[in-house]
Amino acid sequence: MTTRRFTGTITAMATPFTEDGSIAKSDLEKLVDSQIEGGINGLVPVGTTGESPTLNHEEHNEVVEIVVESAKGRVPVIAGAGSNSTREAISLTKHADEAGADGILHVTGYYNKPSQEGMFQHFSAIASETDKPIVLYSIPSRCVVDISIDTVERLVAKFPNIRHIKESGGSVARVDQLKIALGDEITVLSGDDGLTLPFLSSGAEGAISVASNIFPAEVGAMIQAASDGDLKTASRWHQQLYPIFSTLFIEPSPVPVKACLKEIGLFQSGRVRLPLCPMSAENQQKVLDVLRETLNALPTPATA
Repeated sequence: MTTRRFTGTITAMATPFTEDGSIAKSDLEKLVDSQIEGGINGLVPVGTTGESPTLNHEEHNEVVEIVVESAKGRVPVIAGAGSNSTREAISLTKHADEAGADGILHVTGYYNKPSQEGMFQHFSAIASETDKPIVLYSIPSRCVVDISIDTVERLVAKFPNIRHIKESGGSVARVDQLKIALGDEITVLSGDDGLTLPFLSSGAEGAISVASNIFPAEVGAMIQAASDGDLKTASRWHQQLYPIFSTLFIEPSPVPVKACLKEIGLFQSGRVRLPLCPMSAENQQKVLDVLRETLNALPTPATA
C-alpha cells in the first residue's frame, strides 16, 4: 500500500481537441512537456478542466495513457476517475492504475446528491480496488454536496491510501478544520487559484491549478515561496497573477484557459465540446487582453 504524498504545483490539464473534435495527441504531448519544463510537480489529466464529462470512456482512457506515456515518470500523474456512478468510478480507477498513473482523483457524487454515508461507501468501494493514493475532490458549486470533515476523518482512519483532498469550496476555514481534525494525516490542495495563497497560509501543501496550464513556472514560484515561508515574495506573485486567476473563470472553465493555450501556441485549437461553447467576443477580448498584460508584466521566476 503506497502512502506517497502529492504537494506543490499540480496542473489540472486541459484536453486539446482538433478542429474535427477528436483528441489532439500532439498538442497534449506538447502540454505535458511544457509543464514539466516549467517545473510543475504533478499533472491531473481528465479532471473537470480536462472536460471529462464529455469524453467517452475510450477517449478518457486514451488521455490518461498519453499523459502517463509522455510524462515518462518525470512527475506524478494523478488521473481523474470521478463519477456519480460508483461502478463507473471503479472501472476508470482500474484503467488508470493499469495505465501507470501514480494517483487517482475522485469527486463527490454530482447530481444524485448522496448522503454522507453514501459518500463514505462510494469512496470506500473505490479505495478498496486500488493501492494508489486517492485524492478526494470537494467542489460543492458543481456537485451541490460536500464531504463533511467527519466523513474525511472516517475515510482517512480506514484507508491508508486516502491522505489527500482537493478543496474547491471557496472556504479557507475548511483548511483550518481539516488540519485541526487530521493534522499531517491529510494533505490539503487548493482547487481555486485565487485562494491558493490564503490556503497555503492556513496549512495547505499545494494546489491543483488551472492557471498553471499557462504559467507553470510562475504559479510554482508563488507556491514554493509560500512553502518556504517567504510570504512577501509569494504575495507579490499572487498579486501579479491575480488578474489571470480571476479572468480564467469569466466563463465556464476550461473555455477561457483553452483560448489562452491557443493564443500562446500550445494548442492548435481552443475548441470545447457542447454544452460548453466558445466565449462571447467581448469576453474573449477581455481574457486575451489580460493574458497579454500578464505575459508582459511578469518577471521570470529566477529574477522575482
